[in-house]
Amino acid sequence: MTIACSQMLRISLIAFLLTASAPSDARADAVTEWNEKAGGIVVKAGIGPLPAERVFAMVQASVYEAVNAITQRYLAGDVKLEATPGASVEAAVAAVNRAMLVKLVPSQQTIIDHAYQTALTAIADGPAKSKGIAVAEKAVASVLARRANDGADAGESYRPHTRAGTYVPTVIPEAPQWRYRTPWLMTSPSQFRPGPPPDLGSEVWVRDYNEVKALGGKQSQRRTAEQTEIARFWEEVMPPIYHGIVRSVANAPGRDITRNARLFAAVTQASDDGLIAVFDAKYHYGFWRPLTAIRNGDIDGNDATERAESWVPFIETPMHPEYPCAHCITAGAVGTVLKAEIGNNPMPVLTTSSHAAGDITRSWTRVDDFMQEVADARIYDGVHYRNSGRIGTEMGKQIARLAIEKYLLTQK
Repeated sequence: MTIACSQMLRISLIAFLLTASAPSDARADAVTEWNEKAGGIVVKAGIGPLPAERVFAMVQASVYEAVNAITQRYLAGDVKLEATPGASVEAAVAAVNRAMLVKLVPSQQTIIDHAYQTALTAIADGPAKSKGIAVAEKAVASVLARRANDGADAGESYRPHTRAGTYVPTVIPEAPQWRYRTPWLMTSPSQFRPGPPPDLGSEVWVRDYNEVKALGGKQSQRRTAEQTEIARFWEEVMPPIYHGIVRSVANAPGRDITRNARLFAAVTQASDDGLIAVFDAKYHYGFWRPLTAIRNGDIDGNDATERAESWVPFIETPMHPEYPCAHCITAGAVGTVLKAEIGNNPMPVLTTSSHAAGDITRSWTRVDDFMQEVADARIYDGVHYRNSGRIGTEMGKQIARLAIEKYLLTQK
């Protein structure tokens, strides 16, 4: 391949990615536009849902600090930046995203820089533009300094459970070290650690075991077509599936850019803390997944849970313990922040798309319906039990209340 052809292919790829992540609503502002662009960039980087959630929390925290330093609409957040009236908000948002994304997902620097230069070209040169970039750099530096030792880079040291000389599967579970990270909102990763999963002799265990066995199997005859569609939709685990729902609120009429920056900071910090909390509980309890339980239904001491020797779930089982549900804690956190943000205002239609399901969209007219659908989906997927979904959702709601206290109640 010639150098010219290689350059043309690279330019075409960049153009495709930027077009795919272009804002879908004409009312979108720089905050929502860049959130969508960043979603495409982070997904392409292939860093996984846990690091991706941390990236978004750091990006959106920096965006809020920079924007609010310019508009001075709300009280300062985590860092105290000097007021910068007259600076370009659009330049600040672009510069924050560029600086933080290059730092955290350097493999995508070419695409990030192209998006940044495109955004800057649309902003008139002058003192406002320069001041916007300067305040962005200060915001990013401050957030990076505060999160430099948050534990995300700690190496994992998972010890497989076995007896000397006995083989066990040799895949290391996902991110056992994530439970040791420093939270944004919580006092500790275990602040909202729930009680243990159901006793294997309980009615709750029998109900949950038989429900996921019937509805969550790959060859299930009980799962309806709609339930299968929901299962495929929520197989997606990357943060943008939730951010599309947040943008449904952020793009509603009558909103301003600082309020949207604040909303994304609250949502992403609650989500990131949610994953810290849920992994703390997961590895604390180490509860078995449906695949393990159903293939060993004869050893749980309960005659009401019959073994199915060849049962497999509808989707591939995530490589970490079952209890509680991580998707559900994220949905509970996002949904609860959105309910507080919407308040008594008209309820927008909540819409998002799922890359895992072929970029199809789903919509809801109530926040509670979206949260419940996530919990139901993980049963239809065959990877979670109903009680785990309920507990995960409630944990997310508790963490969201901390974000609401920190951000949504700080209006001057």
